[in-house]
Amino acid sequence: MINTIAPEAASRFLQFVNSSPTPFHAVQNAILRLEKAGFRKVREVDEWEKDIKEGGKYFFTRSAARSSQLTAVKRPGRNQSSLLAFTIPQNWKPGTGVSIVATHIDSPNLRVRPISKRTKEGYLQVGVETYGGGIWHSWFDRDLSLAGRVVTADKNGSFASKLIKIDRPLLRIPTLAIHLDRGVNDNLKFNQETQFVPILGLIADKLNDDKAYKQADLASNIQENHHPALLSLLAQELDLSPEEIHDFELHLYDTQPSCLIGLDNEFISSPRMDNLVSSFCALEAMAESKESDGNVNCIALFNHEEIGSVSTTGAESSLVPTLIDRLSPTPAAHGQSIARSFLISSDMGHAIHPNYTDKYESNHKPRMNQGIIIKTNAKQRYASDAIGTFLVKKLVESRGGKVQEFEVRNDMACGSTVGPMLSKLGLRTVDVGNAMLSMHSIRETAGSHDVQHAIDLFSAFFEGFSKVDQSLSLH
Repeated sequence: MINTIAPEAASRFLQFVNSSPTPFHAVQNAILRLEKAGFRKVREVDEWEKDIKEGGKYFFTRSAARSSQLTAVKRPGRNQSSLLAFTIPQNWKPGTGVSIVATHIDSPNLRVRPISKRTKEGYLQVGVETYGGGIWHSWFDRDLSLAGRVVTADKNGSFASKLIKIDRPLLRIPTLAIHLDRGVNDNLKFNQETQFVPILGLIADKLNDDKAYKQADLASNIQENHHPALLSLLAQELDLSPEEIHDFELHLYDTQPSCLIGLDNEFISSPRMDNLVSSFCALEAMAESKESDGNVNCIALFNHEEIGSVSTTGAESSLVPTLIDRLSPTPAAHGQSIARSFLISSDMGHAIHPNYTDKYESNHKPRMNQGIIIKTNAKQRYASDAIGTFLVKKLVESRGGKVQEFEVRNDMACGSTVGPMLSKLGLRTVDVGNAMLSMHSIRETAGSHDVQHAIDLFSAFFEGFSKVDQSLSLH
């Protein structure tokens, strides 16, 4: 008999990913989850370290500004693009270690250009830029829409950054009919600048009237940069006038909802699982875990991993160093905290593909729904070592779970994660992940039972790392 009961954790993940088409939305949804669990927001500009209490739960966010216009926003709201949350244990003092789960919340996608207005052969088109290393041919012939944040002005001269998610299909990147390109199945290459432009609609005088919405010749006037039809749509969604839109960051996303598939609902079919699965699992473990056995517990959800993490909201930013510095401000306490800390870098990993088995090292073939993957690379593209992997195995073992090993073939390049970047701080670090197929496609596949496997690891880490760490003697 076919089992149609969905794993509970996977069902909750579907709700999270379906409502998180951009990093801004992912952070917003993370905030709502943390606040429900009793976490309190602090701000980097305040001296929050003076007010923290034993047993306290806190978080702060940071925004990535694309332009000077965004930095001028007076009321940034809650649509930031990275998040750090932490809990303070009982008997805390400066020099206490920090147990960190670090993930990223960005994924390869298409982003609307600052000047996006394009027309060709009677079509309204939208100029886009590729972000990250996507499997771009998977974006053709999908029902796409727009989400992101919009900088708006009110009649009093104040500015605000507002989230937007348009819940209906708007755009499409159509393929060329096979009758006009008989070799299309032999060659999937295409020009990303000229042959990868979405269509928004058909040109009509009322939609493409360049005289509409004229403003004074101000630097913040973007009306000439985008189709009036697009600005009108955004204004309608936000219940304001097009003239009140001063800037935006818009991402294209697939409107098909994430879902469970397979005879026994054993798979998740979804966009952005790399790396919203890890982020969701870290968030759930942080929100639900019992009190730490000694360390400060922390999750760090970073932006911009897919393009190198070199931003104010990426893993190479000051987010984690700031936390450690402010919790342990003296050199001695800072050194003690680093020595007592441990970081789990969690990012999705590669499941064995039945049609391409020759792409995998013969003894390292992770499988979906078979437990956490520990990633190792002698060239330190992953930060795992024997001590770190041992500690992770003991934590997984404490919850009755299993682990799998992954190393890339010698004749193939190895990807990387936020782990090696954060290990530069002196933190002991290990790289883990869940097995998946079609990584970086617009539609990825992962194991539905592995969501709970990751939550179990992170919960064991937050609740029992210090005890396991103390049991290990190094000589």
